[in-house]
Amino acid sequence: ARGFHDETLALLRFGQKTAVAQRRTVCVMFSDTTSVTLTIAATADTPTCNTDLQGPKGGSALGATITAKSGVAYSATPNDFSFDGLGQPVDSSGALVPAQTIQVVNAAKVITVETVTGYTHD
Repeated sequence: ARGFHDETLALLRFGQKTAVAQRRTVCVMFSDTTSVTLTIAATADTPTCNTDLQGPKGGSALGATITAKSGVAYSATPNDFSFDGLGQPVDSSGALVPAQTIQVVNAAKVITVETVTGYTHD
């Protein structure tokens, strides 16, 4: 559980930093309670994420996907959101979203993505 928590935290930080560095939208999608994927907009002017983002581990085009091991999951499916080019968490219309909290079952800490700044921490 702690490993999945740490991987999720690292991936979210990577997504936020990539959005700022490339001035492009990075989408964070939770398909269910066991995986998260990052995708990126093709250009700075495009708010739609239509390109696979290569993750920090390199490798395949879907390197920015993590999946929990058997028996590990988020306590509930987190809400999808995006980091805009300023690193702020926004919804599909571009409006700021409230602070996001993500809990991995049996992990002691909760991951928080702060409103306005996008700062991600536990």
